[in-house]
Amino acid sequence: MERAPGSAGSGTRRTRSWIGGAVAVLAAGALSVTGLAGTAQAADINVAKNAGFESGLTGWTCSAGSGTTVGSPVHGGAAALKATPAGQDNAKCAQTVAVQPGATYTLSAWVQGGYAYLGAEGTGTTDVSTWTPDSSGWKQLTTTFRTGASTRSVTVYTHGWYGQSPYYADDISVFGPDGGGGGDPAPQIPGAPAGVVAGSVTSSSVTLNWNAVSGASGYQVYRSGTKVQSSSGTSSTVTGLAANTSYDFQVTAVNAAGESAKSATVTARTAQSGGSDPGSGNPAVPKHALTGYWQNFNNGATVQKLRDVPAQYDIIAVSFADATATPGRITFTLDPAVGYGSAADFKADIAAKKAAGKSVVLSIGGELGNVTINSDASATAFADSAYALMREYGFSGVDIDLEHGINSTYLTKALRQLSAQAGSGLVLTMAPQTIDMQSTSGEYFKTALNVKDILTVVNMQYYNSGSMLGCDGKVYSQGSVDFLTALACIQLEGGLDPSQVGLGVPASARGAGSGYVAPSVVNNALDCLARGTNCGSFKPARTYPGIRGAMTWSTNWDATAGNAWSNTVGPHVHGLP
Repeated sequence: MERAPGSAGSGTRRTRSWIGGAVAVLAAGALSVTGLAGTAQAADINVAKNAGFESGLTGWTCSAGSGTTVGSPVHGGAAALKATPAGQDNAKCAQTVAVQPGATYTLSAWVQGGYAYLGAEGTGTTDVSTWTPDSSGWKQLTTTFRTGASTRSVTVYTHGWYGQSPYYADDISVFGPDGGGGGDPAPQIPGAPAGVVAGSVTSSSVTLNWNAVSGASGYQVYRSGTKVQSSSGTSSTVTGLAANTSYDFQVTAVNAAGESAKSATVTARTAQSGGSDPGSGNPAVPKHALTGYWQNFNNGATVQKLRDVPAQYDIIAVSFADATATPGRITFTLDPAVGYGSAADFKADIAAKKAAGKSVVLSIGGELGNVTINSDASATAFADSAYALMREYGFSGVDIDLEHGINSTYLTKALRQLSAQAGSGLVLTMAPQTIDMQSTSGEYFKTALNVKDILTVVNMQYYNSGSMLGCDGKVYSQGSVDFLTALACIQLEGGLDPSQVGLGVPASARGAGSGYVAPSVVNNALDCLARGTNCGSFKPARTYPGIRGAMTWSTNWDATAGNAWSNTVGPHVHGLP
């Protein structure tokens, strides 16, 4: 994987030398230009238009469709730019601004995420640029340029770097004399939020959701006319409430210009206290656990019923839930090919596994699954339908195996709503691809960290991957103990608890297109991470004896190979310190 030139710090370049000439908008950051001390004049303004991306990409052009606008994260207002490098495109977003000849301008932006570059070209003098490596929080980039004697327009841009994570940019500014094109109008007080609804409730809390308001930088929540909470997003959970009590709520939107009128009132009643925990019947997941995916279809692997899954498996992920025409809503259909005579027989097998201390979860996604959760309505639809399936079949929870992109804001809302309904016994697992867990700024990684308090384990898929960066910045190829340990280290040092990290591998060479390793290699990787022994060339700086365990695709492919994987890895996992 090619990395951007320079050391791991921000820097400024005074010449143009972009590989391929592609430029991407700085995601996660905001550009702002300020006049030089002692030279600013009364007419100095920000000559960039739609500098905060509140009007989408109006005024901006992004290469190869790499740019979009998002509601989170934002530095200011309600939107920011997200640009995603892909292949030979580095996600360049640019705008041509009107300038005065022979004038000095300050160019700046707030950025976040992967590698981010900011620059100006066509200045008529010396083109400039500055950049920063990936950042988990907003960081400001700033540089200055002077226009030539006859220069009337300059192109300003942002871009990322090849093969790196998406970046975010916000509040772009090119500050200097008005070149005749003017700038964005002064901010106006935003309108009142619409669509305020009550989501999940407990005996002491109510979750409120509402629609985003254009131009808003935040929101205030009122209970019975008294402000009780502030929120930077379109959801808030009000706590400290009395059980079985009705409350009235309103929401306002705020920005630098002021606060909006209050929204329409929504009334919600808290739940009764002392109710039973819907998840209380779920067995506890052991300290070190083996996870296996069970195929609800026949693809040439051994066809199994759940009762046939070996006892070594502590978590069994039923693959997969089905999407519906309603965004976010899922259903489940038992495939006749797996041999069950009735749904009741299948449910009985789930109950028997749970009685034996096993957790059976419903997996959402997979290679062909596409469940879209990108709004408050779809988040609620997911939570409600997932909980209904838990109650109908007896599932202990859900597994998130979405491989077609996720929105961390709304998936987080969905999982928290599900948790509020299912209770503390919910088993929540994830199976991201390696690319999804390379940086904490990625949507999958952010989701895992957002729900860390209710997350059971992340079993990343160390296969069908190719080469990836380890936590030491070196590139490792799949199919080795180093690939498992150096990539697991990213999660272990990136915020997840060791108990929330598992190694996901194929049960046999037929179970994946690439990346299969012998069960002994999995055991060596677990030893390296838990004990500091049997490592390859990479050895982590410390050990993680609490690492949760391992996962495989699938119990069916394991059975096809005589259960060699579970018979080898299972006892080793259960024998970890």
